[in-house]
Amino acid sequence: MGKKAWKAKAKALKKKLKALRGAADPAATPVKATKPAKPVSPLAAASFPTLPVIKGAEFAAIGAGIKYQNRKDVMLVRLAPGTAIAGVFTRSTTRSGCVRDCQTKLATKVPEGAGAAIIVNSGNSNAFTGAIGDQAVAAVTGGVAHKLGIPASRVFSSSTGVIGEPLPFEKITAVIDALAGELSEEAIQGAAEAIMTTDTFPKGAAAVLQGDGGPIHISGIAKGSGMIAPDMATMLVYIFTDAKISAANLQKMIWRNVDDTFNSITVDSDTSTSDTLLIAATGKSDAAEVKGPVAKAFEAALRGVMMNLAHQVVRDGEGATKFVEVQVTGAATDADAHKAALAIANSPLVKTAIAGQDPNWGRIVAAIGKSGAEADRDRLTIKFGDILLAEKGWRNPDYKEEDGAAYMLNPELLIHVDLGLGKASRSVWTCDLTNRYIEINADYRS
Repeated sequence: MGKKAWKAKAKALKKKLKALRGAADPAATPVKATKPAKPVSPLAAASFPTLPVIKGAEFAAIGAGIKYQNRKDVMLVRLAPGTAIAGVFTRSTTRSGCVRDCQTKLATKVPEGAGAAIIVNSGNSNAFTGAIGDQAVAAVTGGVAHKLGIPASRVFSSSTGVIGEPLPFEKITAVIDALAGELSEEAIQGAAEAIMTTDTFPKGAAAVLQGDGGPIHISGIAKGSGMIAPDMATMLVYIFTDAKISAANLQKMIWRNVDDTFNSITVDSDTSTSDTLLIAATGKSDAAEVKGPVAKAFEAALRGVMMNLAHQVVRDGEGATKFVEVQVTGAATDADAHKAALAIANSPLVKTAIAGQDPNWGRIVAAIGKSGAEADRDRLTIKFGDILLAEKGWRNPDYKEEDGAAYMLNPELLIHVDLGLGKASRSVWTCDLTNRYIEINADYRS
C-alpha cells in the first residue's frame, strides 16, 4: 500500500472511531490517572535477568497513553532481513483481530529476504471489536511497515488489556516514528515492561549453547498474570534467537514443547482472546545451520526458556502467594494424568485452601473424582511434598495434621497424586487463589 493510500485509510478509520466513541476527537480518548504502584509478587525473582543480545533483533518501548499515563505501553521489535518466524496462538473462538492477522500472515509465503517486525500494545486487547478492530490492526501494522520499509505481511501485532473497547490505534501510529528512532539491540527489558497489564514484574529468560562454529543465543520475554489457562498460548510470549534455522523447524519445535510448558500452567482456568507465542530466528549467529546434535541441544535450550517463562507467569498470578506443582503419576493414560492434574490445579476449593495454608487433602480427592480421569479410590496415594496423607482409599494412620499445616507455610508446594493405574504422568503448575485476585479483577476496568 502506498503512502497516500495508507494515510487515507487511516484517516477514514479515525472518523469511524470518532463516531463510535462519540468523542469530539478520537485522539482525546480519556486517559486514566496513574495508579499507585502495585506490590510485586512475593514469588518474583529479585531482578530482571541479564539477557544476551540477539544480533538482528532491535527493541524499543514507549508510553502512548493507551490506558494509563506515565508507563510504557507499546513496544516495537525490528528483525533483520531473512528472519524466520513461527508461532502458536489461543484456540479461543473469540480470539482477537491481532491473533487472526498473525495466523494469516504466518501461513503466507514470505517475500525473499524480507525483514520483519513485531508491535505490541498493552491497555486494550482490541478483541471483540468487529471490523473496526481488524481495520485498527491494518492501520498499526501498515504504519510500521511504511516506517521500516518492510512488507505489511511481515508485521505482526498483539494487543492485551480490556476486551470489547475500540483500540485507540492513532495513539500507537503517532509514536511509531519515535519508536523507530529508539530501536536498540540492548533494549529488550523495556519491551518486557511495555507488554505488562496486571503483571507485577517483567519476565525474561535466556539460554546460550555452543553451535558448530560459534555460540547460539536465545532470549525471551513474556507477560501474563490473569486469564491464564492451558489452551496455548495463555499469555503473550516473544522469543528471539540468532540461530540459523528454518521457520518450519522452529514451528515443529514449539509444537513439540508447548504442551509441557505453556499448556501446563493455570492461574484461574480462563483462556484469553489474545494469547500469542512468536519465535523469531535472525540467523545472525556465527554458528552453522542448526541440525544434527546441535538441533537437539537447541531444542532442549528452547524448551528451558519456554518452561522458565511459563513458571514466571504462574509466579505472577494475580494475588499469588504460593507457587504450586501438581504432579500426577500412575495414570492409565497421558490424557488422564493431564485431566486429573488440571482438575486439582483449577479447583477453587483447593486453591483457596492453599491460600489459607490449610492442608485440606479431601478437596484433592474431590477434584480427582470430578476430573473425568480413570481413578480407583482404593489405589489413590496423596502426598504434600514428602508427607504421606492418604493411600489405599484411606487416611494414612501415621499422618499428623500439624505436619501438613507446617508444610503449607512454604511459598513453594508440591502436591503429588499417584492414581495406581498405569505408568503415565503429568505435571501442572498453578498458584493459590487469594482475596487479592478478587480485588484486582473487580477493579480491572476502573
